[in-house]
Amino acid sequence: MKLSDFKYPLPRNLIAKYPAKPRDSSRLMVLNRADESIEDKKFTDIVGYFQKGDSLIINETKVFQARLFGKKEKTNAKIEVFLLRELNAEENIWDVIVDPARKVRIGNKIFFDNGKLWCEVIDNTTSRGRTVRFNHKGDFFKIIERIGQTPLPYYIKREATEKDKESYQTVYARVLGAVAAPTAGLHFTKALLKKIEAKGVKIVPILLHVGLGTFRPVEVEDLTKHKMDSEYYEISPEAAHAINKTIDSKKNVFVVGTSTCRALESSVTSDGHLKPSKGWTDKFIFPPYDFKITDKLITNFHLPESTLLMLASAFAGHEFLMRAYKKAIKEGYRFYSYGDAMLIL
Repeated sequence: MKLSDFKYPLPRNLIAKYPAKPRDSSRLMVLNRADESIEDKKFTDIVGYFQKGDSLIINETKVFQARLFGKKEKTNAKIEVFLLRELNAEENIWDVIVDPARKVRIGNKIFFDNGKLWCEVIDNTTSRGRTVRFNHKGDFFKIIERIGQTPLPYYIKREATEKDKESYQTVYARVLGAVAAPTAGLHFTKALLKKIEAKGVKIVPILLHVGLGTFRPVEVEDLTKHKMDSEYYEISPEAAHAINKTIDSKKNVFVVGTSTCRALESSVTSDGHLKPSKGWTDKFIFPPYDFKITDKLITNFHLPESTLLMLASAFAGHEFLMRAYKKAIKEGYRFYSYGDAMLIL
């Protein structure tokens, strides 16, 4: 398939600027691959699709306040520093994106929090990318949680507010490290998860720290030439055992989100089971693809030509998925991170 196969026109008014309240009141479009039927439901209806012995796989990554606004030394020019990933915890060295990039050179210092925190640029990575070293040696995340802003995606055309610190976070987020939320998980409430567990479903946490690459556009028509950004993931022995037990019992593995799916499909044994592992994955899933672990996929409505849309297309079947997107647009579903959800059976 080609990049242009994943174009579709979306009215701007369907891009959700704010989350549904409560979280689980969002709409749910259910796609059944067996007969290519499409149903319109509420997200709370998802409980009815689980059976005893199934497992629900969630990504417990936690978004940190990655957007910092500081001032350049001497000139006091306002500079945004977007934290991407920690390269060296001991020396507090980070990969970042700076804006405006033309004002930030190697050797420059940028000050935050009335000068109490600063970083020095030590290398260039990409046109807007820099490597910086922060002066702070203690609990760095504690400081940025206080002075940073929620890294809302660029297509949400508004400033982040205090409410986004909670809204742009799953209720089960635990391990700090993501700069974008695993958004399919935003629809779950603690009460809804308890209802699912009460049906005899095992909720299994794994980890993948979602990076900014989730929004990076694909720039090649030939998809085989696209290179994904690497993201850190962990699948514990306990998680692998629970999921393998579900597989062996011929029950269903429900996967929450494309990030969780990519982590699982990055760690498959030759006999179609899951192995414990941790490290970095740049796995790119696009049609055609034979999913080894994922039986049912819970996901959002994704950007045109995005790698997330391509994964969903590989799972649902391309023509079927695009027909569902056309219906969603016609019926006013809300799109992207704060939008509605889709369950692909």
